[in-house]
This record gives sequence, structure tokens and C-alpha cells, in this order.
Amino acid sequence: MNPTLKVKGKSLSSLHNLARLYAARNQIELARRVFDQIPKPSVVLWNTLIRTYAWTGPFQHSIHLYHRMLLLGVTPTNFTFPFVLKACSALQAFHVGRQIHGHALTLGLQTDVYVSTALLDMYAKCGNLSEAQTIFDSMSHRDIVAWNAIIAAFSLHALPTQTMHLVVQMQHAGIAPNSSTIVSLLPTLGQANALRQGKAIHAYSVRKIFTHDNVILATGLLDMYAKCHHLSYARKIFNAVNQKNDICWSAMIGGYVICDSMRDALALYDDMVHMHGLNPTPVTLASILRACANLTDLNKGKNLHSYVIKSGINSDTTVGNSLISMYAKCGMMDDALGFLDEMVTKDTVSYSAIISGCVQNGYAEKAVLIFRQMQLSVIYPDSATMIGLLPACSHLAALQHGVCCHGNSVVRGFTANTSICNAIIDMYAKCGKIHISRRVFDSMNKRDIVSWNTMIIGYGIHGLYIEAFSLFHELRASGLKPDDVTFIAVLSACSHSGLVTEGKYWFNTMSQDLNISPRMAHYLCIVDLLARAGNLDEAYSFIKRMPFEPDVRVWSALLAACRTHKNIEMGEQVSKKIQLLGPEGTGNFVLMSNIYSSVGRWDDAAHIRSIQRHLGYKKSPGCSWIEISGVIHGFIGGDRSHPQSASINIKLQKLLVQMKQLGYQSDSGFVLHDVEEEEKEQILLYHSEKIAIAFGIINTSPSDRILVTKNLRICVDCHTAIKFMTLITKREITVRDASRFHHFENGICNCRDFW
Repeated sequence: MNPTLKVKGKSLSSLHNLARLYAARNQIELARRVFDQIPKPSVVLWNTLIRTYAWTGPFQHSIHLYHRMLLLGVTPTNFTFPFVLKACSALQAFHVGRQIHGHALTLGLQTDVYVSTALLDMYAKCGNLSEAQTIFDSMSHRDIVAWNAIIAAFSLHALPTQTMHLVVQMQHAGIAPNSSTIVSLLPTLGQANALRQGKAIHAYSVRKIFTHDNVILATGLLDMYAKCHHLSYARKIFNAVNQKNDICWSAMIGGYVICDSMRDALALYDDMVHMHGLNPTPVTLASILRACANLTDLNKGKNLHSYVIKSGINSDTTVGNSLISMYAKCGMMDDALGFLDEMVTKDTVSYSAIISGCVQNGYAEKAVLIFRQMQLSVIYPDSATMIGLLPACSHLAALQHGVCCHGNSVVRGFTANTSICNAIIDMYAKCGKIHISRRVFDSMNKRDIVSWNTMIIGYGIHGLYIEAFSLFHELRASGLKPDDVTFIAVLSACSHSGLVTEGKYWFNTMSQDLNISPRMAHYLCIVDLLARAGNLDEAYSFIKRMPFEPDVRVWSALLAACRTHKNIEMGEQVSKKIQLLGPEGTGNFVLMSNIYSSVGRWDDAAHIRSIQRHLGYKKSPGCSWIEISGVIHGFIGGDRSHPQSASINIKLQKLLVQMKQLGYQSDSGFVLHDVEEEEKEQILLYHSEKIAIAFGIINTSPSDRILVTKNLRICVDCHTAIKFMTLITKREITVRDASRFHHFENGICNCRDFW
């Protein structure tokens, strides 16, 4: 048809017919232009326009037309309500849907089967399943469409038992399930991993419906099998479909991704595009980008990004979110952040993906800042956002931000999610509030093994071995079986508290009595335990007896103990072992240089550093963080760039004088360079944790506890100095280093100088 409208002089009947013709062809803009020129459109034409908007969008236009219809005194019919309610369902416009329900009641149309079916569908899709059930129960006549609607409603809410019960009731009522029933039922069976019921439904479909020609039903079946992790069944159905559409291809590719068969997903995608000449849909692209992310296949991901831009799909939010995840998982955070900024429409998933990516790539502070942006954009977090954000708060010991996340989770009902509660427990433990961790743990209605493990680990890093063991025994008494991570938690608690005998006992019990094979992490715990306790020869022998090759972490634990106990000979042996393991052992150079420096072998220390420079290995700088009034401040060793550097310097110099008056002497063995003692003293004074503590003293009230987080293990000199600082300031100071928590008060640390 010619899009240029020439309607002048046409009869009202012709205009009606023209508007209906455009609507039938989904040319809604042309239909609307004709409609607006008709003085008094018939109710049939009102219904036609409302229906077309409800099917093609924009959905809100369907609702606007309905309200305009009422204002002009046109009475809706039983054919009006199903379509305007469909628009409400699409927009999840619950309150508007309730108003329309009231109109239907006023007109006495609530008993009409079409209206009732549309109402229950609207309530179900707006999240009010009980109201949907009430409407269904009140229906005097239920046809196949009504039954399918209520079955789809329960399936939508992932209630497989109730959904299957409705199917049985439907059959008892003398109505046989059709393909729409099966398609509605399959998603919830897949989500619930209900393979037995899924197979029964498949058998029924084969008997009653010819699935190979019914691509929608076949796609539903293969999707169900994929979600039940039976890819062979899914692929058989896929191969048997005669005319595969893009949804069918997308479901099979998505099935491979769900089952972690990423390379199969990529191969099928290439087959779809190159062999069959099909263009991928946004859903297909989202799945295949996820495969690229999991394989960290950056080149393939970039090629897909180029295709997305060329095809004009880059405005699709789902595809955009997948691109963010792909770049983040490939370690390309600048690209991920850049793409987020370019996105026209951002949603909760967009922000959740970038927050998770920041945390995974070590940008915890950035994750917190992005969450603030999300709040300013009035985009509300979901449970995935919180699961991504809480580890950032844990890493930074950002208590105020963590408390905000906890409050957000309570208000939005996320604390019913066990994973959220586990993350909250971990956050409070790593922010120094272990008693609140326990309070959250005790309040949980349902705990999994991760809940118990997280709480035991929390006690361990705080040096509360009695509480850790008590909870471990509670776990065993609860009937829940400890796993390998539980024993990592228990052995770590032993290591942090120097409990050599207990650690050996639980290591043997784990393998001999509970049939849990020790992993590298368990061996690391025992080596760390023995080495910290000064049993270096025993630790070395233990390593030599390991059933597999020890990794860098195991040897480094022993080397660190050689530094503490000044065992040069063993340190040199261990250092050579680490060097054979390649670039992963870069920290070995720093440790060995420390060992030589501690005994005054400056030439050897300098030689080690020259080798390190020659190989291009860089030492990770010591970094510390402190949260003041919700703002996270970071410091690097020797840092003089902070706006308050002058005040910090004055405070540190004053503390040094006061500490010396109390008997403090700097431990210059931790300075790697052969310089004058006074210079060594100043180098030590500007370790990152001391700078952060001085900043905290300046910017908090005298009664406040100071909490500092450090990325590396605290050195002996800082450990000693902070004891003196607590005596001078009369304040409690807590430092969380790479190993554990150190609670300093009145010149004493709870670690008993064992770390």
C-alpha cells in the first residue's frame, strides 16, 4: 500500500476498512493516522487498535487508547479486556491491571472465559499468583485456553509440583493437554531438573503430537533436556527437527552453554551462521558471548562485537550486558567500562555485570563507585548485584558500604537467598565484626555447607580457634557432611593459632575417616602450620612426601618461615625450588632478599634484586585501605600524594618520638637497602599501614576503633609499632593483612605474635 494517506472524501465505512487493513498488516502508525480522522470509531475499531498495540507495541499505547475510549463514553466489550490486559502483562502494570479488573466487574464481564483467562494471565505475569489462582477457581467454565493459562502461570513461578498437579486435574476434567500445554509446562521442569517428569511429558508428546514438525514444541523439549543436563537427548531432538528456526538454533546453543560445553556451542554457532546462512538473534548472541567469556576467547568476542555493531544490534540491552561480561571475564575492564558508558539503556543486569567484573579483576573500589552510580540512576539492585558487590566490601573492609548492602538486602527480601546471607557473613567477618557474622548465621532459616564453612573461616582469620572448633563440631552434629573446604577452614584455624597437634590430627582424620582426599590447599595449610611454628625440617620433609608436585604457594609458605626464623641455608634451597616453577614465583625474590637483608648480607640482597630486575619481575607494592565516613582511602608504602600528607607526616613523626620514649626500636632487618639506620627508620615509618593508621587517628574521634586492611602480610616492625600506638592513643587498632586479623589493644595483639 502507498504510505501516503489520502482519506479526504472517503466514506466512514471506507475509513474503518482502511484502518482495519493497516492494523491487520501490523502497520500500526498508518492505522492510527486513519483512526484519528474518524469522528466516532466503532467499538470494533477501538478493539482492533488496542489489540494491535498489545501484539506489536508500544504496549502503553494500548492502555492509553483504552482510557481514551472510556473518556469518550465508549463501553468496552468482552473483546476489549483481553487485549488491554495483555498490554498490562507485557508492562507488568499491576495497578493498571487491577483498575481494569474493576471495570470488568462493573460491566459484569468477569465471568466471560476470555476476560477471566486474560485476568489470571495478567496477575500471574505481574507476580500475584494467588490472585490468578482465585480467578481460575471462580471460573464456571474452563476451556483449554484457561487451563493453559493457569499452568503457564505456575510454570512461570517455577513451581513444578503444583504445575504437574494442574495438568492431572485438567485431564480429570476431560481436557487433554495440547502442544501449548506442553510448551508452558516444560520451562519449570527444566529449571527444577525434573528429568523423570520431563521424560513422561516427552513420551506423551510423541504419542499425541508429532513433534518433528512442531518446532515450538521440539524447541521446548530440547531446552528442558539441556537444563536437566541431558545434552544427548537435546541434540537428538534438535537433529530430528525438519525446519529449524532461529529460536530452535538459539535453544540448542544456549543448552550447550548451560552445560558448560562452550566449544560445542561455538561450533554449532559457526554451523548456524556459515553452513545454514542464518543470522543470529540477540538471544543467540548473548549465549555465544557467554561462551566466549567462559573460554576467555577475546578474539572471538571482539569479532562478535563487530558483528553486533554492523548489524545495529548494539542497542539491545541483553547483548550489551553479555558484551560487558565477556570483556570483564577476559580481563579487559577498560573495554567493559567503556561499553557500559556507551549503552543507551542500562538495566540492573548491566550494573551487576560490571560490578562483578570489577571485583573479579581486582577493582573493588571501582565496584563500590559504580554501585553509587547505579543508585543515582534510580536502577534498583537485585540479588545478583549484591552477590557481586558484597565481596568488594569484604576486600576493602568497607564496613559502612557493607552495612548498606545488608540493609538493602533485608528491605528487598534478598536475605531469603542463602548465597546472599553467606556473602553477608563473609563481609562482616572481613570487616572485623565477627559477632555480627555469627548473628546473621544464627538467623538463617536454611544453611548450606558454604554457610558453615564461611563462618568457620571467619573465626579462623580472627584467631578464635575455640569458636571455630565448636562450630565445626556443631556442623558434624547437624547431620550435614563436612566437605574439603570445611577442612581447609579448620586447618587454617589451626595454622593461625599455632595448634600443630590439632592440625595434624584433623588432616589425618579428613583422609582416613571421612574419605576426603587432600588437595594442594590442605597440604599448604599443614606446611604453613609447621613452618610458622618453627618446625622447618618437618615442613620440608612433609613437602617431599606430597603425592603431587608442590606449587609456588607451598614452597613460599616455607620460604616465608625461613625469613622469620632466619634459616638462610634452607631459604636458599627453597628459593631454588621456586625459581624452577617460573614466573609464578616472583615473590620468591622479595622473600630471599628480605632473608639476606635481615642478617646483613647486603651484597647478596642486591644480587637477588638485580636478577629480579633483569627478569622483569616487579614487587607488588604494599597497599593499605581505611574507610572514613563511607569514603575509602588507599595508601601505598612511602606515599606522600594524599591531600592530607602534611598532617599525616606530622602525626607519624610525633608518634615515632612517643614510641621511642616508651622503648620502641625499629626492626631495620625489614629494609632491603644498605642505608643509614636513621634512613631505615624513616623508610619503615612510611609503610602503608602506618600511613593509614595515622590518617585514621587524624580523621576519627578518640573513641573510634581504627580498622585498616593491607594487601600483604604485616611486617614485624609494623606489628611492634602498632602495639606502641595503642598505648599512646588509648585506642583499639585492627589490621587485616593477607593472613589474618590483628586486634591491637593496650600494647597487645590477639595473634600472640604468631602469624
